[in-house]
Amino acid sequence: MTVHKPAARSPLMSLDDALANLLGRVVPLSATESVATFDADRRVLAQDLVSALQVPPNDNSSMDGYAVRSADVTAPGVVLSVSQRIAAGHAAEPLRPGTCARIFTGAPMPEGADAVVMQEDTQDVGGNIHGVHIHAVPKPGQWVRRAGEDVARGAVVLPRGERLSPAGLGLAASLGLAHVPVVARPRVALFSTGDELVMPGEVPPQDMKPGAIYNSNRFFLRALLQRLGCDVSDLGIVPDRREATLAALKTAADHHDLILTSGGVSVGEEDHIKPAVQQLGSLDLWQIGMKPGKPFAYGSVHRGASAAQPCHFIGLPGNPVSSFVTFVLLVRPFLLKLQGAPIPRLQPVMLPAHFTLARADKRREFLRVRRNAEGGLDLFPNQSSGVLTSAVWGDGLVDNPAGASIAHGDSVPYLSFAELLA
Repeated sequence: MTVHKPAARSPLMSLDDALANLLGRVVPLSATESVATFDADRRVLAQDLVSALQVPPNDNSSMDGYAVRSADVTAPGVVLSVSQRIAAGHAAEPLRPGTCARIFTGAPMPEGADAVVMQEDTQDVGGNIHGVHIHAVPKPGQWVRRAGEDVARGAVVLPRGERLSPAGLGLAASLGLAHVPVVARPRVALFSTGDELVMPGEVPPQDMKPGAIYNSNRFFLRALLQRLGCDVSDLGIVPDRREATLAALKTAADHHDLILTSGGVSVGEEDHIKPAVQQLGSLDLWQIGMKPGKPFAYGSVHRGASAAQPCHFIGLPGNPVSSFVTFVLLVRPFLLKLQGAPIPRLQPVMLPAHFTLARADKRREFLRVRRNAEGGLDLFPNQSSGVLTSAVWGDGLVDNPAGASIAHGDSVPYLSFAELLA
């Protein structure tokens, strides 16, 4: 009698190794385009932005007040006549010795003036004399913004690879740039498989068949992709048949840079995605030492002979929280590198746990938590990977090492969703 021993389980891949492996497969996109600065939020710069001018273009006042020669005000109480009025956007005349100029914020400094006295430190002279008492002795350079102190001519103000922010758009506009060069949007095909999936709006809740579920993953994955600047093609729910899956993959690969799916990548799952990807290209099934999100698939689907690179394929786990967490920790950095943007390192903040986790998990665990009014973290009571409510209720994750329990009051590493979803 032959005894068959069960196959030894492959060791779990660490999240850090999985990320390094994934990023090692990425060749940044080379296609670029010029877009209106108004429309470039979160787009990735394709080249350095170099300033053709200096900002501000000349010395100007940072206060409403009076431009003076500091040598004319050696003691409080000096009276100076007002020789001119300078508003922002208007030219100034040279300042005559013994006089001052009424000046407003942003207005150019007149030649000869080296300081500004803010209007709160002055008082109008009564009578027919147009002058002011200066109550404070100014220092040279006081309340003066120097030409070029913000941006010097010829300086790189925004480097290639920068993801443009609202402030970055304003900076580009301050240089006179109505358009900016950016990396072309990654083209991502998103689809789901499974006959149990139903789209919201197609069937009312009371008419759902036994075992049927609404396709929630498709909605948050599409939103996450769009936040990262992707051009998303939603291919819907592919019928759970081999021929339909092969056709969908072939069509998607020819016109996209990445195919993203959720579900059907666990070991032993009966699904057409895995054999179809393997037939059209290659596929690696990873078991990652993280919770939620253990099953993960990376592969590629061949394109036509003229394509330089195959189309990337990423398969996320089907449980919604697992899909959400693996996206922000693995797919987000993948897509940033695909656009040539720097990969931000996770920068957790140490905060006190206002909860207890007595049972340690063998995997690195990402717990859904929320900051409370006392400056600590509350734990969502149900940490199941199918409870999407936890990701809506929470404002971040505790990155808990494998094998670690948590006592009330322990300092734990907290990652905010604001950072992970930026």
